[in-house]
This record gives sequence, structure tokens and C-alpha cells, in this order.
Amino acid sequence: MTVIEAKVHRSSARNARMAFILTAVIVGVLSAVVAAAYWHPIVALFVGALIGVPTGGLVWLLVRIWPVIRLLWWWTPETLLSAGLLTGWVQLANHTPTVVTLIVVALVVGVPAAIPAVRRQVKAWGWCLVVRHRLRVCFAQFIIANQSGSLPLILWARPTPVGERVWVYLRPGLSAKDLESRLDKIAVTCHASTVLIERAGESNAAYLRFDIKRREVLNARVGSPLVDAIDRNAPVSASPLTVPTALDLPDVDAPTITLPTQGKPAKKPATTANGSKPAASSASSLPDDDTSDWI
Repeated sequence: MTVIEAKVHRSSARNARMAFILTAVIVGVLSAVVAAAYWHPIVALFVGALIGVPTGGLVWLLVRIWPVIRLLWWWTPETLLSAGLLTGWVQLANHTPTVVTLIVVALVVGVPAAIPAVRRQVKAWGWCLVVRHRLRVCFAQFIIANQSGSLPLILWARPTPVGERVWVYLRPGLSAKDLESRLDKIAVTCHASTVLIERAGESNAAYLRFDIKRREVLNARVGSPLVDAIDRNAPVSASPLTVPTALDLPDVDAPTITLPTQGKPAKKPATTANGSKPAASSASSLPDDDTSDWI
């Protein structure tokens, strides 16, 4: 079984060499410049080399073992939990009788299993551990988009009322739009109903939040206190109350509109401020155009 792929090994080795060369040269030159102010330039060059080469080696080591560190990060919660349980069992078995040990183990295992609220919390946090590895499977199988094959960094997860919420930091080569076209495959891999993706911060597009939905919490029946406030022994009237709504047209009083009669003389034209009549329209004084001139 290959824990770290060959492509990742080659990419890590190449990046480690480049990091060693750059760090050794930059740190060595800067150290030599500073040392030249106190010693001879030749001595300063040796001092810069003595400082730059070990620093470059340290950077090379960090870059080279980064795939292993990332692998350990993926399994950090399980490793710490297993180490804590094993240490507790050994200490309990060494310092208590067998009967007391069995009683303590029964309480530790039985109380969460017997109390529904505790059992649901344990199950929710267990799904958080599982879904981190399921997302890693998604990235390893059908979401890798860069040449080096480096996977995104899955940071942490916590339970929500509908499932889990996971924070992921993308590597170069991926974006939120690339993941949105594969939400149905991610939901299948995570054994979920649906998956939503949105940015976790406005300043960094690589920092995303995965909302994994497993159940619906808005379809439960909610008891209403108004049911208990109804008097079931109260008599029911034979005819319902008639509430005036003023929506029927016969019940609405229409306004009366008075129209002018035909025998009433037409209104006289208004006069201007000096008492003279207004001039007739200029359009009426112009002779009609003869259409024969245009034909």
C-alpha cells in the first residue's frame, strides 16, 4: 500500500532542493554582509556559509517531510484519541483492581450509550472524524487539478444541526467553481444528502467551508400552546358569525357622478388679464395644404 504517491515524492524532493539553495544563498549572503562590518571579508564569507548552509538544511528537511506531516495531520484526532484511551486503560489497570477497572469501563461506555443526548453528540463528533477522511478521498480520486498532485489541507470539522461543517484550505490549481461542479460526487462519497460550498473568508478565496447535510431539521412537528387554550366544552353556535368585509359590490356605496346635460350652453372662452379675448390658434389660420401639389 502506497501511503505517499510517487508524484508527491518527486514534487517534494524538487521543492526541497530549491528551498535549500535559495535559503542557503540568501541567508549566507545576508550573514556575510553583516559579519563584514566586524571582521575581514574572507572571514565574513566563512561565517555566512556556516550560518546559511545549516539554515538551508533545516528548510530542506521541513519541505521534504511535509507530505508526512500532512499525513500525520489527517490522522491527528484519531491518534490523540487512541493514545489517550490506551494510556487511561493502562493507568487504570495498573492502579485499580480488576473489578473497579471493569466498572469504570462499563460506566465510560454505558453512560454515553444509555443517554440519548450524549449518544447523539458522540455520534456527531464521530461523523466529523469520518467526513475529513471522506473529503480527502474525494480530493485524491477526482478533484486533484495541479501537476504536483498536492492535496488541499483539510483543517478541522464540527457538527451542525443538519450534519457537519468542514474548513478546507485549497492548494494552487483549484477553486470553488471547480468544486461546485462535483458537489453530487462529494455528497455520494461523504454518505450525505447534499453538500454546499462557500467561502469562509472574504479576503482569501482558497479558504472554503463545506456544509455537509445529512438530515432535515425543519420537517419536525412542533407542538403549539394554542391548542391547550381552546375550551373544548364551550357550546358551538349553529350559524357562524357574519363579519362585514365590504367586498360585495351591492354592499358598497358607489359615488354619484353628475354629468352635464346636452341643452346646457357651452362654456365661454376665458379672457386674458386685460379683458381681451385670446388669439386664435395659428394652425387654424393657415390655409389647408393642397395634396395635389405633392402628387
